[in-house]
Amino acid sequence: MKVVLIHNPAAGVEAQPSADDVVQLIRAAGHSVLYRSANHADWKKLLQENADLIAVAGGDGIVGKVAKLSLGRNIPIAVLPMGTANNIAGALGLTDKSLEELIAAWRRARTTRFDVGVARGPWGENYFLEGIGVGLFADTMSRLDARKNIDLAHLDAAEEKITSVLEIMHIRLESCPLHPLKLTLDDRDLSGEYILVEAMNIRSVGPNLVLAPHAEPGDGLLDVVLIAKNDEAELSEYLSKRIGKGTGSHGLTGRRARRLRLECTDSRIHIDDDLWPPKGAPAPAVVEIFLADQSLEMLTPG
Repeated sequence: MKVVLIHNPAAGVEAQPSADDVVQLIRAAGHSVLYRSANHADWKKLLQENADLIAVAGGDGIVGKVAKLSLGRNIPIAVLPMGTANNIAGALGLTDKSLEELIAAWRRARTTRFDVGVARGPWGENYFLEGIGVGLFADTMSRLDARKNIDLAHLDAAEEKITSVLEIMHIRLESCPLHPLKLTLDDRDLSGEYILVEAMNIRSVGPNLVLAPHAEPGDGLLDVVLIAKNDEAELSEYLSKRIGKGTGSHGLTGRRARRLRLECTDSRIHIDDDLWPPKGAPAPAVVEIFLADQSLEMLTPG
């Protein structure tokens, strides 16, 4: 196969395989490869090449960027997880295998549909693969962004970074403000005050927050998690388990829907790993959240 490879050398931890290592593994498996670093100014141009497969080596950030740019091209995407959280790779069942195993299995791997979410607001239209939401997680992202991630800069191991973000969220939960939201799920009015609202395309977002454990990325539905004040103890217990390296689930209720209409006042929104809208944008604002007509084809283990 002819493979286009996009690699983010800054993803994850320093002990990750180099770009040369990944290229050699792909060639050893019998494929030709065109490579570009995500740090290169024109890496996006490489995605216009005719190819049998687009491979992305890195974390959720670069995987999301490549996937969104590839929407509608009908070229399968192979994820090589080398990031911190690897939520997208986890949803595809790829995180328990080595890069060598994943690449060797490409010839017999199957493709699976992967939905792409759309958020449409007064600031334009944006795509997401993981999730979009307001409240505790978006507020934590905003705080870390304002401090230029100084709280995480001293940490090297991926698990330490994830735990640190979970700890920050747990501390902030005690004083987290309630967000008054006008919210419609399909045709159902669920307006109220919430600690957190997340519309999930896959089961986890951010620091491996498994908020929608039964979410399927190709089922044509969003899994929406609404956490009100009376759910605070449940969320706190879940965060405590995760901080303690546990994998326990939670009892938070999720709802499935095709469309979410959200009107928020003075609330930052996160879309995957980015904050939206830009600072200084007008509020309140109405955001329509739904799934795109087109989907992606992702490689999963055969």
